[in-house]
Amino acid sequence: MAFEGFQLSQVDTGEVSVRVRHGGAGPPVLLLHGYPQTHMMWAQVAQGLARDFTVVCPDLRGYGGSTLPPDATDHETGSKRAMARDAMAVMRHFGFEIFDVAGHDRGGRVAYRLALDHPQAVRRLSIMDIIPTGEVWARADRRFALGYWHWSFLAQPQPMPEHLIQPDPETFFFDRQFGGIIRTFDAEAYADYAAAAARPSVIHAMCEDYRAGASYDRLLDNADKAAGCKIACPVQVLWGGKGALAAWYDTLAIWREWADDVRGQALDCGHFVPEEKPAETLELLRGFFLDGR
Repeated sequence: MAFEGFQLSQVDTGEVSVRVRHGGAGPPVLLLHGYPQTHMMWAQVAQGLARDFTVVCPDLRGYGGSTLPPDATDHETGSKRAMARDAMAVMRHFGFEIFDVAGHDRGGRVAYRLALDHPQAVRRLSIMDIIPTGEVWARADRRFALGYWHWSFLAQPQPMPEHLIQPDPETFFFDRQFGGIIRTFDAEAYADYAAAAARPSVIHAMCEDYRAGASYDRLLDNADKAAGCKIACPVQVLWGGKGALAAWYDTLAIWREWADDVRGQALDCGHFVPEEKPAETLELLRGFFLDGR
């Protein structure tokens, strides 16, 4: 059974209601999931981390069992800054003011925004299979347009993408973009992803996430970079050696423009690092988060 010994709850942040699992004992670690998934993607990794840490795994706002507030014209309510506020509220709910963070995909974008907006809270930061949102758009080219086509599709004004996805969300989210690999992951986790993705509110929330990425998040990143803002804590970057980051970018070099203390490596897998290589991910996270304690 996934997340054995963990407790499932809803946390009211004042803006949204966040579905959260937490368990274990020791220093706090926050794990943030990616698109098009839920916190269930962390099941195998969280179980191992819980031997040394108190592990908190929320659904991002609008995803899974979490709610999304009314839309904003600038898409701020779907932004990573807003999701970082949720993360702070969740951790404070459990009594934690300083904690370690790991985020995969969209969760990685929330994680680095959390470290930039709330530097006093993030002790160590692990980011999986992304470069910053502003950097993605600045480097957009033919490879990006064809390989990451869902970025521009989901960012289109509503209701066009929502209308096209709703007749068959399972095929859109889990087959057309990722070749069905998500279907091969843990059955309990996949059932949670599919159940969430079938709800119109979650489809809309995922579109709002990408609309924010193409606008609010991108502009915020660009402003921070222009102002010389950097992530203050140590940063670990992990990515799939068989994926887009390995083919398209010098991943560590890009992140070293955003933080002074950056280390990391590619793993022998594709984009879904924690689910494709759970044992290796656990070992790398555990070592990084125990370092300096």
